[in-house]
Amino acid sequence: MNNLNSGNLFGHPKGLFLLFGTELWERFSYYAMRAILVLYLTDKTISGGLGWTTQDALNLYGIYTGLVYITPLIGGWIADNFLGQRRSILIGGVLMAIGQFTLALPNSLVDPHAVTAFYIGLGFLILGNGLFKPNISTMVGDLYQEGDNRRDGAFTIFYMGINLGSLLAGIIAGTASAVYGWKAGFLTAGIGMLISLVTQLYFAERLLGDIGKVPAAKRAAAMNKSGKKEPLTRQERDRLKVIMIMGMFVVIFWAGFEQAGGLMNIFSQQYTDRMIGNFEVPAAWFQSLNPFFVITLAPIIASIWVKMGPKEPNSPVKFAMGLFFLAAGFVCMMGAVMQQGGDLTVKTSMLWLVGAYFFHTLGELCLSPIGLSMVTKLAPLRLASLMMGAWFGFNAVANYAAGIVGSHVGEAGPMAIFSGIAIAATIAGVLLLLCSNQLIRWMHGAEGNKLEEKLDGQPVEA
Repeated sequence: MNNLNSGNLFGHPKGLFLLFGTELWERFSYYAMRAILVLYLTDKTISGGLGWTTQDALNLYGIYTGLVYITPLIGGWIADNFLGQRRSILIGGVLMAIGQFTLALPNSLVDPHAVTAFYIGLGFLILGNGLFKPNISTMVGDLYQEGDNRRDGAFTIFYMGINLGSLLAGIIAGTASAVYGWKAGFLTAGIGMLISLVTQLYFAERLLGDIGKVPAAKRAAAMNKSGKKEPLTRQERDRLKVIMIMGMFVVIFWAGFEQAGGLMNIFSQQYTDRMIGNFEVPAAWFQSLNPFFVITLAPIIASIWVKMGPKEPNSPVKFAMGLFFLAAGFVCMMGAVMQQGGDLTVKTSMLWLVGAYFFHTLGELCLSPIGLSMVTKLAPLRLASLMMGAWFGFNAVANYAAGIVGSHVGEAGPMAIFSGIAIAATIAGVLLLLCSNQLIRWMHGAEGNKLEEKLDGQPVEA
């Protein structure tokens, strides 16, 4: 089918681990730059920064992250119709490497046009990200035939690579910036992107065969009797409805989850007893709990899905589990607030935060990689990367919603916010379970579940 004779590793095609490595170093590059971006912008020019105000830096950061979520829509469409996924990843990787190395150029080379060079570097990063991000995820799905129950586990392993890259980025880029200056941090990001590119170039032919070479729209047309692009079928429209509906639940999940970087971060800083003996745990360390839990729990969760075989829950049920775990995490935060007893001078136990991050990570592993996997199962072949881009667009909406929710803490207080999110997540999870049979019916057997065929009442369309 895909000229793929590379064999398996840990029960999965070896190509999965190539894509894992490619994504790990690309995410290292992205998070390394992101970790120091605002700090570089606001640092005094005498120390090598650009000397911007905090407000200007945060505004630019918001615009940058917004464009990072929007461009995958465009990059997905270009890959589906013209370039193919493999070529899009390589071009995107080259553009991002150029962007990182442009940011790393010494001020002595770019002065008096340092700001212009900075914008050019960001522009390359945004364009490259648009071509890279939706297509690497789609190729993971292409490693598996329809109905293969290893797919969700594969995306959970792939997701571990994203978080490992994130964890390494903060440590390496942060240390390089502190010791050698901001430009060294950007240089490490550029080197990470080069490793990602070299990994993909060296191993792709051997481990991926012809996956991602031909544009999806061209492959889809060749499979039609007419040999041309045809309108969406009823089955395809139903499956797209599932993606859109599930996307709305994703917004609810991430709007709560993203409080980790805002409201929960503030709580750990101001209201948590962080002393272990004579050592005070830095508040920023709690941000590392999520990637740490992802890396340790992802292989366990992936193996559980595979071992369950035919009894593995379908995507709507896994999403509902994710929402319930999110709610459990915020119940922990409610416990922390209750420990204060209304006295804001009381410091709460660190264990509440550890518990919250643990449950939130379980929820993330039941929802985020499963969502990526689901899109590859349900999106029509000719729209595969475009729909992956749209899926990332739901994250943009969620991040905006998270900011609005967190900003009301001053008026409502932390208990109202934490309990409100817990209740909203629980209601959303129950609602999703109630809708699950209809969603499964609209999937038309995409997850290879016999229940889907039974609910559909008809043989599954080819």
